[in-house]
Amino acid sequence: MYNINKIDLLSLSLGEIRDIIDKLGLEKYRAEQIYSWIYKVNNFAEMSNISSRHRDLLSEHFYIKNLEIDKKLVASDGTIKYLFDLGDGNKIESVYMRYKHGNSVCISTQAGCRFNCAFCASAIGGLARNLSPAEMLLQVINIARDTQTRVSNIVLMGIGEPLDNYDNAVKFIELAGSALDISLRRISLSTCGLTDKINELKLKKLPVTLSVSLHAPNDELRSKIMPVNNKYKISGLLEACKDYAEYTGRRVSFEYILINNFNDSEQNARELASRVKNILCHVNLIMLNKINKPGSDLSPPGRKKAEIFAQVLENSGINATFRRRCGDQISASCGQLRGGN
Repeated sequence: MYNINKIDLLSLSLGEIRDIIDKLGLEKYRAEQIYSWIYKVNNFAEMSNISSRHRDLLSEHFYIKNLEIDKKLVASDGTIKYLFDLGDGNKIESVYMRYKHGNSVCISTQAGCRFNCAFCASAIGGLARNLSPAEMLLQVINIARDTQTRVSNIVLMGIGEPLDNYDNAVKFIELAGSALDISLRRISLSTCGLTDKINELKLKKLPVTLSVSLHAPNDELRSKIMPVNNKYKISGLLEACKDYAEYTGRRVSFEYILINNFNDSEQNARELASRVKNILCHVNLIMLNKINKPGSDLSPPGRKKAEIFAQVLENSGINATFRRRCGDQISASCGQLRGGN
Protein backbone atom coordinates (compact mmCIF):
# COMPACT_ATOMS: atom_id res chain seq x y z
CA MET A 1 0.00 0.00 0.00
CA TYR A 2 1.06 3.59 -0.66
CA ASN A 3 1.05 6.47 1.80
CA ILE A 4 -2.06 8.49 1.03
CA ASN A 5 -0.29 11.61 2.30
CA LYS A 6 2.26 11.34 -0.50
CA ILE A 7 1.73 12.46 -4.09
CA ASP A 8 1.43 9.98 -6.95
CA LEU A 9 4.30 11.22 -9.13
CA LEU A 10 3.38 9.23 -12.25
CA SER A 11 -0.03 10.86 -12.36
CA LEU A 12 1.49 14.34 -12.71
CA SER A 13 2.34 16.30 -15.84
CA LEU A 14 5.74 17.95 -16.22
CA GLY A 15 4.14 21.31 -15.48
CA GLU A 16 2.61 20.03 -12.25
CA ILE A 17 5.96 18.56 -11.19
CA ARG A 18 7.63 21.92 -11.89
CA ASP A 19 5.12 23.71 -9.65
CA ILE A 20 5.59 21.30 -6.75
CA ILE A 21 9.39 21.26 -7.10
CA ASP A 22 9.37 25.05 -6.96
CA LYS A 23 7.29 25.01 -3.77
CA LEU A 24 9.77 22.57 -2.22
CA GLY A 25 12.55 25.07 -2.89
CA LEU A 26 14.41 22.93 -5.43
CA GLU A 27 15.95 24.23 -8.63
CA LYS A 28 13.43 24.21 -11.48
CA TYR A 29 15.63 22.06 -13.73
CA ARG A 30 15.20 19.24 -11.22
CA ALA A 31 11.67 18.76 -12.58
CA GLU A 32 13.02 17.69 -15.97
CA GLN A 33 15.48 15.34 -14.28
CA ILE A 34 12.74 13.72 -12.24
CA TYR A 35 10.38 13.54 -15.22
CA SER A 36 13.02 11.76 -17.29
CA TRP A 37 13.37 9.09 -14.59
CA ILE A 38 9.83 8.29 -13.47
CA TYR A 39 8.97 6.20 -16.53
CA LYS A 40 12.15 4.15 -16.18
CA VAL A 41 12.48 3.32 -12.45
CA ASN A 42 10.29 2.26 -9.56
CA ASN A 43 12.10 4.07 -6.74
CA PHE A 44 14.07 7.24 -6.11
CA ALA A 45 17.29 5.41 -5.20
CA GLU A 46 17.80 4.58 -8.89
CA MET A 47 17.84 8.24 -9.95
CA SER A 48 21.61 8.36 -10.26
CA ASN A 49 22.06 12.00 -11.32
CA ILE A 50 20.09 13.35 -8.35
CA SER A 51 21.83 13.80 -5.00
CA SER A 52 20.93 11.54 -2.09
CA ARG A 53 19.67 14.57 -0.14
CA HIS A 54 17.27 15.46 -2.90
CA ARG A 55 16.21 11.84 -3.36
CA ASP A 56 15.36 11.69 0.36
CA LEU A 57 13.33 14.89 0.03
CA LEU A 58 11.45 13.48 -2.94
CA SER A 59 10.67 10.25 -1.10
CA GLU A 60 9.15 12.27 1.75
CA HIS A 61 6.62 13.90 -0.56
CA PHE A 62 6.13 11.52 -3.50
CA TYR A 63 5.81 7.88 -4.40
CA ILE A 64 6.28 6.11 -7.74
CA LYS A 65 3.44 3.70 -8.34
CA ASN A 66 4.13 0.22 -9.69
CA LEU A 67 1.93 -2.60 -10.98
CA GLU A 68 2.89 -6.22 -10.61
CA ILE A 69 2.15 -8.72 -13.37
CA ASP A 70 0.26 -11.42 -11.51
CA LYS A 71 -0.31 -13.67 -14.51
CA LYS A 72 -0.22 -13.60 -18.29
CA LEU A 73 -1.78 -15.81 -20.93
CA VAL A 74 -0.63 -16.02 -24.54
CA ALA A 75 -2.96 -16.94 -27.41
CA SER A 76 -1.91 -18.63 -30.63
CA ASP A 77 -2.54 -15.40 -32.58
CA GLY A 78 0.03 -13.55 -30.45
CA THR A 79 -2.53 -11.80 -28.23
CA ILE A 80 -1.43 -11.60 -24.58
CA LYS A 81 -3.75 -11.06 -21.61
CA TYR A 82 -2.20 -9.63 -18.46
CA LEU A 83 -3.57 -9.79 -14.93
CA PHE A 84 -2.18 -6.87 -12.91
CA ASP A 85 -2.15 -6.65 -9.12
CA LEU A 86 -2.97 -3.08 -8.02
CA GLY A 87 -1.41 -3.62 -4.59
CA ASP A 88 -4.61 -3.10 -2.58
CA GLY A 89 -6.38 -6.40 -3.13
CA ASN A 90 -7.85 -5.37 -6.50
CA LYS A 91 -6.80 -6.80 -9.86
CA ILE A 92 -7.40 -5.75 -13.45
CA GLU A 93 -6.79 -7.19 -16.89
CA SER A 94 -5.19 -5.66 -19.99
CA VAL A 95 -4.64 -7.04 -23.48
CA TYR A 96 -1.74 -6.73 -25.92
CA MET A 97 -2.65 -7.18 -29.60
CA ARG A 98 -0.40 -7.32 -32.65
CA TYR A 99 -1.57 -5.64 -35.85
CA LYS A 100 0.10 -4.84 -39.16
CA HIS A 101 -0.36 -1.15 -38.44
CA GLY A 102 1.26 -1.41 -34.98
CA ASN A 103 0.91 -2.94 -31.54
CA SER A 104 -2.16 -2.08 -29.47
CA VAL A 105 -2.86 -2.27 -25.76
CA CYS A 106 -6.39 -2.42 -24.40
CA ILE A 107 -6.35 -0.96 -20.90
CA SER A 108 -8.73 -0.96 -17.95
CA THR A 109 -9.85 2.33 -16.40
CA GLN A 110 -11.62 1.00 -13.31
CA ALA A 111 -11.37 -2.01 -11.02
CA GLY A 112 -14.78 -3.43 -11.85
CA CYS A 113 -17.73 -1.61 -13.39
CA ARG A 114 -21.08 -0.30 -12.22
CA PHE A 115 -23.04 -0.51 -15.51
CA ASN A 116 -23.72 -4.27 -15.79
CA CYS A 117 -24.21 -4.71 -19.53
CA ALA A 118 -25.61 -8.18 -20.24
CA PHE A 119 -22.86 -9.12 -22.69
CA CYS A 120 -19.90 -8.04 -20.53
CA ALA A 121 -18.14 -9.82 -17.66
CA SER A 122 -16.43 -6.73 -16.24
CA ALA A 123 -19.33 -5.80 -13.94
CA ILE A 124 -19.34 -9.16 -12.15
CA GLY A 125 -18.70 -8.14 -8.55
CA GLY A 126 -19.56 -4.48 -9.19
CA LEU A 127 -17.25 -1.48 -9.07
CA ALA A 128 -14.37 -1.49 -6.56
CA ARG A 129 -12.72 1.82 -7.44
CA ASN A 130 -11.39 4.12 -10.14
CA LEU A 131 -7.86 3.73 -11.49
CA SER A 132 -5.43 6.64 -11.30
CA PRO A 133 -3.73 8.03 -14.42
CA ALA A 134 -0.55 6.30 -13.25
CA GLU A 135 -2.27 2.92 -13.04
CA MET A 136 -3.50 3.36 -16.61
CA LEU A 137 -0.07 4.44 -17.84
CA LEU A 138 1.63 1.53 -16.13
CA GLN A 139 -0.47 -1.00 -18.00
CA VAL A 140 1.00 0.34 -21.24
CA ILE A 141 4.53 0.79 -19.85
CA ASN A 142 4.75 -2.67 -18.29
CA ILE A 143 3.33 -4.42 -21.34
CA ALA A 144 5.79 -2.60 -23.62
CA ARG A 145 8.64 -3.67 -21.32
CA ASP A 146 7.45 -7.25 -21.08
CA THR A 147 6.97 -7.68 -24.83
CA GLN A 148 10.03 -5.54 -25.67
CA THR A 149 7.99 -3.81 -28.38
CA ARG A 150 6.72 -0.32 -29.01
CA VAL A 151 3.05 0.30 -28.31
CA SER A 152 1.61 2.66 -30.90
CA ASN A 153 -2.13 2.33 -30.22
CA ILE A 154 -4.15 2.43 -27.02
CA VAL A 155 -7.80 1.53 -26.53
CA LEU A 156 -9.64 2.38 -23.33
CA MET A 157 -11.97 -0.59 -23.71
CA GLY A 158 -10.95 -2.92 -20.90
CA ILE A 159 -12.57 -3.23 -17.49
CA GLY A 160 -14.63 -0.21 -16.45
CA GLU A 161 -16.32 2.79 -18.06
CA PRO A 162 -13.72 5.47 -18.92
CA LEU A 163 -16.19 8.35 -18.73
CA ASP A 164 -17.29 7.21 -15.27
CA ASN A 165 -13.68 7.97 -14.31
CA TYR A 166 -13.64 11.08 -16.47
CA ASP A 167 -10.93 13.26 -14.92
CA ASN A 168 -8.41 10.44 -14.58
CA ALA A 169 -9.13 9.09 -18.07
CA VAL A 170 -8.61 12.52 -19.65
CA LYS A 171 -5.44 13.04 -17.63
CA PHE A 172 -4.16 9.64 -18.79
CA ILE A 173 -4.81 10.53 -22.44
CA GLU A 174 -2.90 13.78 -22.06
CA LEU A 175 0.00 12.03 -20.32
CA ALA A 176 0.09 9.26 -22.92
CA GLY A 177 0.62 11.91 -25.56
CA SER A 178 3.35 13.80 -23.72
CA ALA A 179 5.09 11.11 -21.65
CA LEU A 180 4.69 8.03 -23.85
CA ASP A 181 4.91 9.92 -27.15
CA ILE A 182 1.79 8.26 -28.50
CA SER A 183 -0.29 10.21 -31.00
CA LEU A 184 -3.71 11.00 -29.56
CA ARG A 185 -5.15 10.04 -32.93
CA ARG A 186 -4.08 6.48 -32.09
CA ILE A 187 -6.07 6.43 -28.86
CA SER A 188 -9.68 5.19 -28.74
CA LEU A 189 -12.02 5.73 -25.80
CA SER A 190 -15.02 3.45 -25.49
CA THR A 191 -18.14 4.42 -23.56
CA CYS A 192 -21.48 2.78 -22.87
CA GLY A 193 -23.02 6.18 -23.57
CA LEU A 194 -22.76 8.71 -20.73
CA THR A 195 -24.22 11.57 -22.74
CA ASP A 196 -23.27 14.38 -20.35
CA LYS A 197 -19.65 13.25 -20.27
CA ILE A 198 -19.51 12.94 -24.07
CA ASN A 199 -20.61 16.57 -24.23
CA GLU A 200 -17.90 17.46 -21.71
CA LEU A 201 -15.23 15.49 -23.57
CA LYS A 202 -16.20 17.22 -26.81
CA LEU A 203 -15.11 20.58 -25.39
CA LYS A 204 -11.61 19.19 -24.73
CA LYS A 205 -11.27 18.71 -28.49
CA LEU A 206 -8.81 15.86 -27.99
CA PRO A 207 -8.18 14.13 -31.36
CA VAL A 208 -9.04 10.69 -29.97
CA THR A 209 -11.55 8.27 -31.48
CA LEU A 210 -14.81 8.10 -29.56
CA SER A 211 -16.22 4.56 -29.64
CA VAL A 212 -19.80 4.31 -28.43
CA SER A 213 -21.28 0.98 -27.34
CA LEU A 214 -24.69 1.18 -29.04
CA HIS A 215 -25.61 -2.50 -29.55
CA ALA A 216 -29.27 -1.85 -30.40
CA PRO A 217 -31.21 0.43 -32.76
CA ASN A 218 -33.94 1.44 -30.30
CA ASP A 219 -34.57 2.06 -26.61
CA GLU A 220 -36.71 -1.04 -26.09
CA LEU A 221 -33.95 -3.44 -27.10
CA ARG A 222 -31.05 -1.43 -25.68
CA SER A 223 -32.60 -1.13 -22.22
CA LYS A 224 -32.88 -4.93 -22.02
CA ILE A 225 -29.12 -5.43 -22.33
CA MET A 226 -27.74 -2.06 -21.16
CA PRO A 227 -29.23 -0.61 -17.95
CA VAL A 228 -27.47 2.70 -18.69
CA ASN A 229 -30.10 3.27 -21.39
CA ASN A 230 -32.71 3.82 -18.70
CA LYS A 231 -30.97 7.13 -17.98
CA TYR A 232 -29.34 8.02 -21.29
CA LYS A 233 -31.81 7.32 -24.12
CA ILE A 234 -30.65 6.65 -27.66
CA SER A 235 -32.01 9.89 -29.13
CA GLY A 236 -30.00 12.06 -26.73
CA LEU A 237 -26.94 9.83 -27.07
CA LEU A 238 -26.95 10.02 -30.86
CA GLU A 239 -27.43 13.78 -30.77
CA ALA A 240 -24.38 14.04 -28.50
CA CYS A 241 -22.41 11.84 -30.92
CA LYS A 242 -23.43 13.99 -33.87
CA ASP A 243 -22.35 17.13 -32.01
CA TYR A 244 -19.08 15.45 -31.00
CA ALA A 245 -18.23 14.53 -34.59
CA GLU A 246 -19.10 18.00 -35.91
CA TYR A 247 -17.25 19.85 -33.15
CA THR A 248 -14.07 17.76 -33.24
CA GLY A 249 -14.06 16.72 -36.89
CA ARG A 250 -13.46 13.15 -35.70
CA ARG A 251 -15.54 10.22 -36.92
CA VAL A 252 -17.46 8.41 -34.18
CA SER A 253 -17.27 4.61 -34.07
CA PHE A 254 -20.47 2.83 -33.05
CA GLU A 255 -19.82 -0.58 -31.52
CA TYR A 256 -22.57 -3.08 -32.24
CA ILE A 257 -22.45 -6.57 -30.74
CA LEU A 258 -24.56 -8.97 -32.78
CA ILE A 259 -26.77 -11.17 -30.58
CA ASN A 260 -28.69 -14.02 -32.16
CA ASN A 261 -32.43 -13.36 -32.64
CA PHE A 262 -32.23 -10.18 -30.59
CA ASN A 263 -30.66 -7.29 -32.51
CA ASP A 264 -29.42 -8.98 -35.68
CA SER A 265 -32.35 -8.91 -38.11
CA GLU A 266 -32.44 -7.05 -41.41
CA GLN A 267 -35.09 -4.76 -39.90
CA ASN A 268 -32.71 -4.02 -37.00
CA ALA A 269 -30.02 -3.13 -39.53
CA ARG A 270 -32.33 -0.82 -41.48
CA GLU A 271 -33.42 0.90 -38.28
CA LEU A 272 -29.81 1.30 -37.16
CA ALA A 273 -28.88 2.81 -40.52
CA SER A 274 -31.74 5.30 -40.31
CA ARG A 275 -30.65 6.38 -36.82
CA VAL A 276 -26.98 7.04 -37.64
CA LYS A 277 -27.12 8.10 -41.31
CA ASN A 278 -26.66 11.81 -40.56
CA ILE A 279 -23.68 11.26 -38.23
CA LEU A 280 -20.03 11.17 -39.33
CA CYS A 281 -19.54 7.60 -38.18
CA HIS A 282 -18.46 4.03 -38.72
CA VAL A 283 -20.21 0.92 -37.39
CA ASN A 284 -17.92 -1.67 -35.83
CA LEU A 285 -19.74 -5.01 -35.83
CA ILE A 286 -18.73 -7.50 -33.14
CA MET A 287 -19.70 -11.14 -32.89
CA LEU A 288 -20.85 -11.81 -29.33
CA ASN A 289 -18.20 -13.53 -27.23
CA LYS A 290 -19.00 -16.17 -24.64
CA ILE A 291 -18.85 -15.02 -21.02
CA ASN A 292 -19.38 -16.87 -17.75
CA LYS A 293 -22.00 -14.56 -16.29
CA PRO A 294 -24.93 -15.75 -14.17
CA GLY A 295 -28.19 -15.61 -16.10
CA SER A 296 -26.55 -14.93 -19.45
CA ASP A 297 -27.73 -17.24 -22.23
CA LEU A 298 -26.93 -14.94 -25.13
CA SER A 299 -25.30 -16.33 -28.26
CA PRO A 300 -23.92 -14.91 -31.53
CA PRO A 301 -25.70 -15.30 -34.87
CA GLY A 302 -24.31 -17.40 -37.69
CA ARG A 303 -21.75 -15.78 -39.95
CA LYS A 304 -24.08 -15.61 -42.95
CA LYS A 305 -26.75 -13.78 -40.95
CA ALA A 306 -24.13 -11.35 -39.63
CA GLU A 307 -22.88 -10.66 -43.15
CA ILE A 308 -26.42 -9.93 -44.33
CA PHE A 309 -26.74 -7.42 -41.47
CA ALA A 310 -23.52 -5.75 -42.58
CA GLN A 311 -24.65 -5.68 -46.22
CA VAL A 312 -27.90 -3.93 -45.28
CA LEU A 313 -25.86 -1.22 -43.57
CA GLU A 314 -23.54 -0.88 -46.56
CA ASN A 315 -26.51 -0.69 -48.96
CA SER A 316 -27.86 2.12 -46.79
CA GLY A 317 -24.64 4.07 -47.14
CA ILE A 318 -23.25 3.21 -43.69
CA ASN A 319 -19.60 2.18 -43.49
CA ALA A 320 -19.46 -1.06 -41.47
CA THR A 321 -16.72 -3.58 -40.72
CA PHE A 322 -16.33 -6.59 -38.47
CA ARG A 323 -13.94 -6.25 -35.55
CA ARG A 324 -11.03 -8.65 -35.73
CA ARG A 325 -11.36 -11.31 -33.05
CA CYS A 326 -8.27 -11.43 -30.83
CA GLY A 327 -7.47 -13.79 -27.99
CA ASP A 328 -10.86 -15.43 -27.54
CA GLN A 329 -9.15 -18.71 -26.56
CA ILE A 330 -7.74 -16.92 -23.46
CA SER A 331 -10.93 -14.92 -22.76
CA ALA A 332 -9.27 -11.71 -23.94
CA SER A 333 -11.90 -10.65 -26.48
CA CYS A 334 -14.53 -7.92 -26.24
CA GLY A 335 -16.66 -8.30 -23.10
CA GLN A 336 -14.58 -11.09 -21.56
CA LEU A 337 -12.23 -9.16 -19.28
CA ARG A 338 -12.68 -9.19 -15.51
CA GLY A 339 -10.31 -8.74 -12.61
CA GLY A 340 -8.96 -11.91 -11.04
CA ASN A 341 -9.81 -14.24 -13.91
